This record gives sequence, C-alpha cells and structure tokens, in this order.
Amino acid sequence: MPSDDDLIALDRRHVWRPYTSSEDHEGKPLFVVERAEGPWLIGSDGRRVLDASGSWWCNNLGHGHPRLRGAIARQAEQLMHCTFAAATHEPAARLAAELAEVAPEGLSRAFYSDNGSTSVEVALKMAFQYWQQNGEPRRTRFIALPGGYHGDTFGAMSAGAVDEFTAVFRPLLFDVERPTGPIDHEWEPVFGDLFAMLRNRGDEIAAVIVEPVVQGAAGMRMYPPGMLAALSRETEQAGALLIADEVFTGFGRTGPMWACEHAAVSPDLLCTAKGLSGGMLPFAATLATERVYDGFRGDKSRALMHGHTFCGNPLGAAVAREVLAIYRDDDILLGARAKSAEVATAIMAMTNIPGVTHPRALGMCAAFDVGAGGYMGKVGWEISEVAFELGAHLRPLGNTVYIVPPLNVEDDDLDRLLQIVRESTERVLLSAK
Repeated sequence: MPSDDDLIALDRRHVWRPYTSSEDHEGKPLFVVERAEGPWLIGSDGRRVLDASGSWWCNNLGHGHPRLRGAIARQAEQLMHCTFAAATHEPAARLAAELAEVAPEGLSRAFYSDNGSTSVEVALKMAFQYWQQNGEPRRTRFIALPGGYHGDTFGAMSAGAVDEFTAVFRPLLFDVERPTGPIDHEWEPVFGDLFAMLRNRGDEIAAVIVEPVVQGAAGMRMYPPGMLAALSRETEQAGALLIADEVFTGFGRTGPMWACEHAAVSPDLLCTAKGLSGGMLPFAATLATERVYDGFRGDKSRALMHGHTFCGNPLGAAVAREVLAIYRDDDILLGARAKSAEVATAIMAMTNIPGVTHPRALGMCAAFDVGAGGYMGKVGWEISEVAFELGAHLRPLGNTVYIVPPLNVEDDDLDRLLQIVRESTERVLLSAK
C-alpha cells in the first residue's frame, strides 16, 4: 500500500486541482481520504472528519448509503451503459415518470445529462431554441440575479455573475442582463430593477434564470420567497420562461423537496443534479413542461441538438430512483425538520461572537459572514484550518462560513459539527481581538 506521502506526491506531480492555483496545489496540505460513511470522511490512518460541505453540496443522504450501494451493484450486474439514441431502458424511463411525480406542477419531461452545469446549459438552449422556432425570434436575451452561480461551462458562466469565477472568460461569454446589488442583504431594490427590465423589454427576453431562495456560491445569500413568487408573475406577464436552477437547493436542502415550493412557484424549466444521485455518480436532469416539449415537434431541424455519450446512463438513473425511494420510505424531509431547527438555533446564536455577521439558515443550509472580502477573504479559511484540527472539513466561500450536513445526519454527529463550527470561529475571531 502506498503511504499518504506517496499519494500526495503523485497528486502534486500529476493532478490539476479545481479552483486551486498551481502554487497552492503544490504547497497547501492535502487530506488523503480512504473511505467515507454517513457524514464522515475517513483517512488511511483511521482519522474521522465530519464532511461539513457535503463534498460540494451533493451528499444529502450522507456517504455510502447502503441502499444506494446496493442499487449500483444490482444495476451493474444487468446494464451499465448503452446508447440513448432510439433506445431506452427501465431505469431511465421509470425515473422520468418518478421525477414528474415529485416535481413542481407541470414539469413532466426529463432531459438527462451528467452534471449541474450541463443541466443549466440544456435549459438555456431549450429556452432560446423554443422561441426561435415558435414565432418569437426576438426573444434572444436572458435575465439573471446578481451574484448568481449556475456552473462553469460557457453558457452557465454567462448566466452567472461576472466575478472571481468568470471574469477572465468575459470576452467569450454572451451578455445577460442583471440588476446590481444587493447591498447589505437588501433584496427589494434588486427585484424592483429586475421587474423593470421585464416590463420594459419583456418581448426580448427568452428566459429568467434564478437559484430559488438561496444563492449558493455567492455566499449562501438568501432572499424572501415572496420575491420569487413576484418574479414568477412578472416573468409570466412578460411572456418569458422561468428557469429554476435547483442543482443545489433541490432534494430537500432548504426544507421542501424543491426551493420553489417556498414560493408556490412552478417554473417552465428546472435543473437538478447533486442530490439527485445522492452524491454517488455524475447524473443530472433538466425538467420541462409539455408546452416547452411541444415546441420541438416537427422534422429533424426542430430537434433539440444536445446530447452526450452518457445521457440517461443506467447506473445513474438506477441510483437516482433509489434516492427517490429512500426519500419516500424514510420520510427524509419530515425527519430533517427538527434537525434544521437545531441548525438554525445554533447558527443564529453565533451573533454573540464579535465579528460574526448575517447569520442565516434555511432547512439544512446555514451560513454566516466573518468579514468583508467576499470569495477572496481569508478569515473563513483560517476558521476552516482550526475546524479541521477539531474534526470537521469546512470549505468556506471566502469569508462566508457555511454548513450543509446530510438531511439524515445522526443527532450526535450534528451536535458535534455545530460545536466545532462555533469553537473554531471563536478561536479565530477572539484571538484577533
């Protein structure tokens, strides 16, 4: 067996790490994970560290759920991959029907892909092409919220904010209209400006794309559900489509199955990934209404020209079906309510630590800020280093510290995570005084 030092040396020599400069990759510590279970990442030396970021927000049911492992094993014995061109298979066909059952009203079609960015790309292409071949070719523009993050492919980057993630690529991105702000978490002016855009230029807008209620990568920024409801009405009055990017917020992360449900909104297109496969496999879907689907009827020239090798992959579809079954059988959303209340209480109590601002929580998602500087801030990383020593793997968004534990996390493990978050924050902020 290679030692941790051997593996780290190989990694530093040959891997290109995401969101990491070459210098940081070659110099900053790495945690070698041998296995994982529930909320825990486990090193080769047996050290157990709580995974506070859900391994990039996807482990809604924790690591290695036995039923998901079983679903992979059973499907692997039968069919691991086949073309999805003029062919189908049971996992993909049944999953589409089951997604339609749990989706917001009216979303009855599922287009499969392999990650959240691609599910957004598909939604943008659907919206644009829909208008081009259905009598309103002037609708070529998109509107989005400031600070939005929708993925790292070019269409998804265009829909997102031009910031640390995307600024270098600005010459290659298409223009998307968005208001400025918010200032100090005040959203009313932002939505007011957005509504004015829809009223003044609505006949040019193909779609509005938003992360419902919670903007993840912007710093877990939360806005009132009533504003999403008003946006839905304004979008409909302008004749445009509404795209809900639920890649992060879906599958109960904010409480209900979909964050759209906070506002009783049913979008025209919905993007889902991450929790869809329980964090087990790359798998995603873009859900659409029959109205949008019908806009692609006709000869081959009217088909949605998008697809990829692993579209509708049987392993991913089988696991996603089992995720839905676990949510039903174990009543995951109900079980998470008491846990989310505990999370909210603990995070709101962080206000008595000098330097903590804007504590916020919704469902099993909670965050607070520890200074200015946004994504490039350093204080959050100092807190994460202390937290790791105490037994939790935090991955802050600069000076925003957040947690997204599994919805089915055991009470003792959740208590431990909340204790570590508080203790690590106190150590860093109070020592700076």
